[in-house]
Amino acid sequence: MQILVVEDEKRLAEALAQILIEKKYMVDIAGDGRDGLDYGLSGIYDVIILDVMLPKMDGFAVAAELRKNKIATPILMLTAKDQVTDKVKGLDSGADDYMTKPFSPDELLARIRALTRRQGEVVLDEVTFGDLKLNLSNCDLICGAKSVHLNFKEFEIMKILMQNPGAVTTKDDLIVKVWGYDSNAVDNNVEVYISFLRKKIEFVSSSAQIVSLRKIGYRLEVGVNDQKA
Repeated sequence: MQILVVEDEKRLAEALAQILIEKKYMVDIAGDGRDGLDYGLSGIYDVIILDVMLPKMDGFAVAAELRKNKIATPILMLTAKDQVTDKVKGLDSGADDYMTKPFSPDELLARIRALTRRQGEVVLDEVTFGDLKLNLSNCDLICGAKSVHLNFKEFEIMKILMQNPGAVTTKDDLIVKVWGYDSNAVDNNVEVYISFLRKKIEFVSSSAQIVSLRKIGYRLEVGVNDQKA
């Protein structure tokens, strides 16, 4: 899951990001409303955590502009204010939920889970493809009695491929979803991790393979000849 944090208080933004990263969420941070809007308009995020008091463009305006542009990403609005009128204004602007600072990490995570459930996300313990299983709790890739642990980026790439069976995932999509919207990663970074994953799939003796479609991207198939990145 990819989350955008729009917060101008650097220490708070970094603390929020750390809480989310520890739960294996991908996080991008925008430090003002204008950047937050630009990031949000990409449509790649599963949840947007949006502060109200922001430089350049406040959170109410950001939420309203996102909805005006048909971006349906769930928005959790944050504010130091606890007035009913502010909450109403936030919800009327397009926010889906509202939290008043300070708040506990557990409450934040619970509200994120609630927002994604409203969007129809089904919370699973594992993803399967052919004879492969990916454990979403401990990041293990499993085939029969064999298993191997995946590092963070390997896990995120494998999860994307396994959750989209038969679909082609481009390198650009992987860079944005795994490295982040503002990353300096290039195609070679993706190719290196695809190579790591192919070796680990071979290690667990799975019949699944990651297939390259030249100049397009990757997809998982069963019982095909190995192809290079």
